[in-house]
Amino acid sequence: MKKEERRMLKDDFLRYIGSERNYSERTLKTYGTTLTLFERHMAAQGRPVDWTAVEEGDIREWMVELMNRGNAATTVNNRLSALRSFYRFLQSRNLAGHDPTQRIEGPKKQKALPHFIKEAEMDRLLDHTAFPATYQGRRDHAILLTLYTTGIRLAELVGLDTGDIDFGSHTLKVTGKRNKQRIIPLVPETEAELREYLATRAEVLKGRPSVQALFLGSGARRIHRTAVEHIVRTWLGSVTTQQKRSPHVLRHSFATAMLNHGAEIGVVKELLGHESINTTEIYTHTTFEELKRVYRQAHPHSDSKEDNGEQ
Repeated sequence: MKKEERRMLKDDFLRYIGSERNYSERTLKTYGTTLTLFERHMAAQGRPVDWTAVEEGDIREWMVELMNRGNAATTVNNRLSALRSFYRFLQSRNLAGHDPTQRIEGPKKQKALPHFIKEAEMDRLLDHTAFPATYQGRRDHAILLTLYTTGIRLAELVGLDTGDIDFGSHTLKVTGKRNKQRIIPLVPETEAELREYLATRAEVLKGRPSVQALFLGSGARRIHRTAVEHIVRTWLGSVTTQQKRSPHVLRHSFATAMLNHGAEIGVVKELLGHESINTTEIYTHTTFEELKRVYRQAHPHSDSKEDNGEQ
C-alpha cells in the first residue's frame, strides 16, 4: 500500500468519526496519533504498513512494545480501541477483508491500591485525642473505634442494634450485603468503649420509648450514613492530611493492620465479609508496598540498589 493511499484512508476515517460520529477534537487527535505510531512501529520493523494486510501478531507485538516502554494499561487499551474503530470503518467500506483486532484483549488495568490510615495516626486519634465529654463525643469515639477494630462497612455500622452486641461471647453480629450475617470478635478496648457508650446512651434516652438502633443521630433516631461520614472525615482530619478520609478508609486500615500483624488472608476475608478471596488479596499488595517503603527508608544499601536498577 502506497503512502498516499495510507494517508487517504486515515484522513477518510478521521473525517468520518469527526463529522458523522461527532467525536471530540481530542479523540480525533488521539486516534490520528495512534495510527501514526503504529505506522512508525511497522516501518521500524522494515515493513511499511499495509492496513489491509496487518495481522493480529503485528498488533500484539506493538502492544507489548508499548507496555515495555512504560505505557500504562489504560493508554495501551486506548490505542487498541482506536485501532478497533479504524478496522470497523475499513470493513464497513469493504476496504479490509478481516479485522486483526477482533480477538485481541487489552491488558488488565491495575487496581488502585486502597487508601489507609497509618496505625500510629489511629493510635494518636483513639488513645491520645480528647473527645468532648458529651453524648456526641462518646458516640463519635465509639463509632471510630468500632469501624477501625472490626472493619465493618458503613451500612453495617448504621444498621447495628443494641442487641447485636454480645458481651458474654465478646462478639458483634453484623448484617452485611444480601442480609448475610457474620460474627466478629470484639477486642477488649472496643468492648469497654461500647459498654461506656451504652451507659451514656441510656442517660440520653431516659423517659423515651425503647430504641433499638445502637448509634443515634438527632431526635434519638438511627444515625444517618452521611452523619457517620462527616464524623469520620472530621476526626481523621485531626491526625492525617490525606484527602481520602471515609468509613471505607477505616475498613481498609483494619484489613491492612491485620495483615501487617500476621493474620491469615482467609481470616481477614471472613472478617470483612468478602465473597471471594480475590477481593481481599488487594490488601496484600498494600502491605507489600508499605514493606518496600520501609525497606527503602531503613536499609543502609537501599539507595545504591535503586541506583543500580536492582529491585
